[in-house]
Amino acid sequence: MNVTTEITNHIAELWLDNPPVNAFSRAGWDVLTRTLAEVGARRDVRCVLLAARGRGFCAGVDIKELAGDPDLIPRVNAACRRALSAVHDCPVPVVAACHGFVLGGGAGLAAACDLVLASDDASFGLPEIDRGALGGASHLMRLFPTQKVRRMLFTGEPVSATEAYRLGALEWLGPREQLLPEARRLARTIADKSPAALRLAKECMNGIELLDVAKSYRYEQGFTLELYASPDSQEARAAFLEGREPEYADETS
Repeated sequence: MNVTTEITNHIAELWLDNPPVNAFSRAGWDVLTRTLAEVGARRDVRCVLLAARGRGFCAGVDIKELAGDPDLIPRVNAACRRALSAVHDCPVPVVAACHGFVLGGGAGLAAACDLVLASDDASFGLPEIDRGALGGASHLMRLFPTQKVRRMLFTGEPVSATEAYRLGALEWLGPREQLLPEARRLARTIADKSPAALRLAKECMNGIELLDVAKSYRYEQGFTLELYASPDSQEARAAFLEGREPEYADETS
C-alpha cells in the first residue's frame, strides 16, 4: 500500500495510492498507522488531510490476501484496528476527502476522521456480509443514524453521497473537481488556528464522544473472527473472488 505525504503550511496531506482499488493489505494498514503517528507527532502539523488517488477512496481490506492465507485474519483485523485508531486518536484534526467507492475498512477510515467531505460520485458501504466478514459499524455510527448503519451492515447496500449528506454525515458535497480545493480550504481554516487550541480541542472532542469507538470496534471484531471461522465465510470469499453467487449451508436442515 502506497501512502505518500506532503506537508505544506502546517497541513499534512496523506494520499492513498494503491491501484486498482486502494485496498489495504496487513502491511498497508501498518504503513498508514506509522505515517499518521509520524505526522501527528510533528509540532508543525496542525491538520491532516486524507485523500486518495485513483477510482475511489478505499475499498478496505484486501480480500485476496485473506483468501490466500486465512491464518492472517487476526493480524489483518488488528492492523486495521490500529490504523483506524491512529486516525481517530491523531492529536490534530483529520479531514477526509472522499470520492468514488468508500467501502468496508475504507468507510471506517473515513468515519474515523473528524470531518468528511465527498464528491457527488461517492458512495459509502459495508459489503462485508457478502465477503464472509463483519466490521466497520462502530465507526459508521459516528456518521449515520443507528438504523441506517444496521441496514448497511445487514444488506451490504451502499449509501450514496447525496443520501449521506442529507443525513448529516458529510460536511460538504459537490462535484469531483471541487472536492480537493474545498477540502484544502477547510484544512487551511483549521490550520490557521492556535496549534495548542487545536490539540486540546481534538482531545476534548474525543473525550466527550458518547461512543467509545476503540472498545466498540474491538468488541465488533470479535464477531468478525467468529464468522471468519465458519464455512459460510470461506464460501463467501471464494464466491466473491470467483465471480459467482455463494451457496450457503442451510442450518435448518
